[in-house]
Amino acid sequence: MPTFFVFGRSNCWVGAEVADVIQQVGDAAARVASSYGLEIFDVQFRREAQGMVLRVQIDRPGAAATAEESVSVEDCARVSRDLSAILDVEDVVPTAYTLEISSPGLDRPLRRADDYRRFAGRRAKIVMREKVDGQGFFKGKLGGVEGTNVVIEGDDRKTHRVPLDVITRANLEVEF
Repeated sequence: MPTFFVFGRSNCWVGAEVADVIQQVGDAAARVASSYGLEIFDVQFRREAQGMVLRVQIDRPGAAATAEESVSVEDCARVSRDLSAILDVEDVVPTAYTLEISSPGLDRPLRRADDYRRFAGRRAKIVMREKVDGQGFFKGKLGGVEGTNVVIEGDDRKTHRVPLDVITRANLEVEF
């Protein structure tokens, strides 16, 4: 694991300490989220202009194709309230911080094979570190996963198979 430091006003944390906070917060957040039928998408703890920020992204399992099926403001408020109480009682974060609870958003990142399966039929942009079919990125409709390849019907109307291990970044595209 790489060593990194987070500097506060009166403290300096080694990367392992930050990783420990992230792990403990993630565990607590997962307990809270699951009680509302949600899951944790990401946990970050970092120094920003306004101070230390603990950012937790929650998600609803399933396709989340419509606004009614995605994470709501009320979901974020409930998780924020409950998680804040747990973090205060367990004293997980030994410094002042701002807690932010949000969803991954409409243009959410795609990270795992399950994400590409889950959002099959939706538009996405996939960026690769190696060219595939002569291109460095594709935009188009996701077709799921075949073996270790993501299938995407590109805007060029051709079906492309992109190895998961060459994808550097992928996001859903906002559809109107």
